Amino acid sequence: MARLSKPQKRTRGEIESLPSGSLRVRVYAGIDPVSGKRNYLTEVIPAGPDAEKLAEKVRTKLLNQVDERRNPRTRASVNQLLDRHFELLKVEDNTLTDYMSLARIHIRPLIGKQPLGRIDGEVLDSFYKELRTCRGHCRGHKYVEHRTTRPHECDHRCGPHKCAPLGEGSIRKIRAVLSGAGKRAVRWNWVGVNPFDLSEPVPAPRPDPKPPTAEQAASIVSEAWLDLDWGMLVWLAMTTGARRGELCALKWDRLDFGSGVLTIRSSIGQRGGRTWEKDTKTHQQRRITLDEQTLTLLRAFKRHCAQRAQLGDEMPGKARIFSLSPDGSTWIKPDTVSQRYSRMCARLGWDMNIHQLRHYSATELITSGVDVRTVAGRLGHSGGGATTLKVYSAWVSETDQRAAGTLAGRMPALPASLVESGELASSVSSPREEDESPYMRIAADLRGAIVSGVLSSGEQLPTVANLAARYRVSFGTAQRAIAELRVAGLLTVSRGRRSVVL
Repeated sequence: MARLSKPQKRTRGEIESLPSGSLRVRVYAGIDPVSGKRNYLTEVIPAGPDAEKLAEKVRTKLLNQVDERRNPRTRASVNQLLDRHFELLKVEDNTLTDYMSLARIHIRPLIGKQPLGRIDGEVLDSFYKELRTCRGHCRGHKYVEHRTTRPHECDHRCGPHKCAPLGEGSIRKIRAVLSGAGKRAVRWNWVGVNPFDLSEPVPAPRPDPKPPTAEQAASIVSEAWLDLDWGMLVWLAMTTGARRGELCALKWDRLDFGSGVLTIRSSIGQRGGRTWEKDTKTHQQRRITLDEQTLTLLRAFKRHCAQRAQLGDEMPGKARIFSLSPDGSTWIKPDTVSQRYSRMCARLGWDMNIHQLRHYSATELITSGVDVRTVAGRLGHSGGGATTLKVYSAWVSETDQRAAGTLAGRMPALPASLVESGELASSVSSPREEDESPYMRIAADLRGAIVSGVLSSGEQLPTVANLAARYRVSFGTAQRAIAELRVAGLLTVSRGRRSVVL
């Protein structure tokens, strides 16, 4: 009886000879989920004496990738992935527009046509190197940069291209876009691992908050109150730390005068000339307790708005607190607020933006001893206050001085022999007069004169310049003393006139 031969096992993958003498290894990797066609992994081995051995090793490697599901399951390009990613991405309109713009200008021209399976560490390193070399992707080619793509006559704004690197902030956004798209590709089984995570992480910038000083804040408030509407907005920004869009979205029915609580529920977004109402940045509402002085100002401001709109003494609850319309039916644009604040600070001699009032609010609260969690709640931060302490609290000398004073109070007593020797007697006998803040001394002197009747109601105070010369301090220090008394309700201040006792 004849013995049956054992059937041979079918070899997976194939090695083809090319006319050039090279060998092409091809391994079946399933159906492409994008195109619906058969997907193959291929690799070409150059001709040579060891080409067959190398081809067999490559075939084994590709088969292992397929078995371990580490191979790219589609020949889709980066462009195709980005198209699907942006269709499903749920972010704010401004953020999505920024991401799509970065992809159109930087990602698609450089690596958009690359298949996902060809993206590796070398490709990504070259990609980010090009971004850090020239944001115009000139690759060493010389050309003329025109001020506009429309027909025009060239002037000084047109000239030879000069390479400038793309900012680190934009590079971080590009990496975030690619990493997010790569995660979707893994979930969709397009690839086995996220290829964009092979790039080196971009270090986050070191926080450098620059809030206004106390003297600058006093000058800003004095300048802003020349216009009642503008002064109220700046004052509320300083006391609440709210974002500009949140201030623009405020309505009167979100302010409870009984409990003194302001509720922030929404914000105004802006892109160019288009504005819309949206959720807050953290998509959460928060409640901020206001001090009695701010509530008094808001009551007076509400009556002013109602009388201006000829509505008696009460504004509708749905009316915006800050509006260009007398009835409060419209909101003001966030960019308008930013531009006006920057121009006001420029008149005072400073280069500032309104977001720094948020820094000021956080810094002053932390300096005065308010716990970080409470400050984070007022600012609308999550994470237990880590963001607040890291980003929004600037180092201030008063905090360090208070820490030094606390430590000094807990130090052991000096040896009696050292004190009695007379060498340190003058230093430890009594505090030095100059330890007291200069502006506090000026404010205390003026407060005493007002309380004792030396300065009566309606009487004018000396000018700020005279006070500065008398106490030998700077103009800003004397102005801060006046601001302290105005906040205490002892003075009234108006531009171009001397302060008057209330």
